[in-house]
Amino acid sequence: MYFAENLTALRRGRSWSQEELGHRLGVTRQTVSKWELGQTTPELEKLVELARLFELSLDELVGTAESGNGTGQRGREDPPAAEGPRTGCCACPRYMPTYEYVSRRKIFGLPLVHIRICRRGFARATGVIAIGNAAVGVVAVGGCSLGLFSFGGVSVGLLLALGGLSLGLVSLGGIAVGGLALGGMAVSQWFSLGGAAVSGGLAIGGGAVGHVAVGDAAVGTYAFAKDAGATAQEVWAAVKREFPHAWGGLQDLISAAFQRQ
Repeated sequence: MYFAENLTALRRGRSWSQEELGHRLGVTRQTVSKWELGQTTPELEKLVELARLFELSLDELVGTAESGNGTGQRGREDPPAAEGPRTGCCACPRYMPTYEYVSRRKIFGLPLVHIRICRRGFARATGVIAIGNAAVGVVAVGGCSLGLFSFGGVSVGLLLALGGLSLGLVSLGGIAVGGLALGGMAVSQWFSLGGAAVSGGLAIGGGAVGHVAVGDAAVGTYAFAKDAGATAQEVWAAVKREFPHAWGGLQDLISAAFQRQ
């Protein structure tokens, strides 16, 4: 009966209904109910899917792993509830459960929304919209996140990244690296704005290094140190000369930088 009891505990640890577990495995709720009652046992293919789903070995799932009683099987006196089975992330015990939600609607094989969070350990969420300790998706939110639009402590976004450490086409963060970067330390290909700014194009910051550099300390082909008498008009003229298609809004940013003197 260990498998039936373990399956019930694992399912409840994920806050899944029998119907939801069945949906993930391609079986009916009644089939899951029979497994948990011990009336039937899954075929090998479904056992493998269950082990992969709960991130356990087959031995751990069915109860043949060694348990300290020396028999190679768990005895009746050692039920799963006392042991606190894992709920799917880095040995996260049942008293610190993973919260997981997976929408039934899928797009290109990915759930529309996947949320997976563990109080301790590493829980990865993958979906169109993904939220988790680690998240991968079109929109990703997490401690570590990777997506088209990414928000997190460490954030990598193909279009937009926002985080303590961020990398993206447009990047905002304590340390920001991208095509356009804004942050305490900003490194970019085109435009950087930050306490320390480095750019292949225009850099504006307390310390600035760029083709056109504006700052209290500036180094570049065209360097404008604010305390050396440079004006916003001179900087904008250089920007328009070097980058004819520059966004007009940059003129306001340059003016604002000089007004802060």
